[in-house]
Amino acid sequence: MPTDATTRSANEMPVPGGGTATPPSEEARGLLLVAASAVVWSFGGAIARFIETGDSWTIVFWRATSAAVFLLAFMIWRDGLVGTWRLFRAMGLPGIAVGICFAVASTSFVVALRYTTVANILLMQAGVPLIAALFAWILFRERVVATTWAAIVAVILGVVVMVSDSLTGSVSPIGDGLALLIAFAFAGATVITRRFSHVRMTPAVCLGTLVSASVSAVFVGGFVVGARDAGLLFLFGAFNLGLGMALFATGARLVPSAVAALVGTLETMLGPVWVWLIHGETPAPRTIAGGVVILAALIAHILWQMARQRRVAPIPPL
Repeated sequence: MPTDATTRSANEMPVPGGGTATPPSEEARGLLLVAASAVVWSFGGAIARFIETGDSWTIVFWRATSAAVFLLAFMIWRDGLVGTWRLFRAMGLPGIAVGICFAVASTSFVVALRYTTVANILLMQAGVPLIAALFAWILFRERVVATTWAAIVAVILGVVVMVSDSLTGSVSPIGDGLALLIAFAFAGATVITRRFSHVRMTPAVCLGTLVSASVSAVFVGGFVVGARDAGLLFLFGAFNLGLGMALFATGARLVPSAVAALVGTLETMLGPVWVWLIHGETPAPRTIAGGVVILAALIAHILWQMARQRRVAPIPPL
């Protein structure tokens, strides 16, 4: 198998004036891979609702372990043993930080499902790109334009509407708190990846699954699960988390980041639908209202960003 660097060089074309452009066929392939990753991730809540094991740490352990095995196998198949080892060594501290962020997010997701609805968790995640922009401004003083500030305010408003259900007692504040923690963890991973663009997502996420498995092993009530749950946990880890990340990591480098973020909202929109159709879990009115505000702000901002990028740097004809 060729290394990722070899594949990237083969997929890129020179652009007059410097830089590279992805051929239309490769960009279309990347778009399909990113869309497929969002669809795969969207089944996470529906799969989790079938698992009967009562100990959340047991679920975290087996999900993380299955995902780690899958991701390691994927990288060895793609890059070979030596290439995989080099990827881990090249991550450095930024990769470790990204891995910890993913460990926090994936662990919190499983625990949060015990306290709140899938819709609450996924709709709060929709605001991750804008929360990341806020983090970048606070930590690194990166310039934030007025349009982005407006979108950030709208996301905060939407989250407030959703979290207000916790104040009435209809939704657990623990669940909503963990849902917010997931969004902040993903936003942190996004900011670190932007600042250190050499950090590769696949090994960082694989490290995150290993950290998650190690931590959960300390708190787990018991490692033994039934045959049915064992199959579901493997599906939850290898398919939902591992395959989803492999698809995203392969496809995201072939499409503009704004497009990848826009396509990623498929997970937010489809996740609650699967749980509603399969398990009859209907989102609360405030969840729907807050989620609509968050999604509208995100989609409007990404579309504006894409239009702005076209005006500033139009793609030359191939």
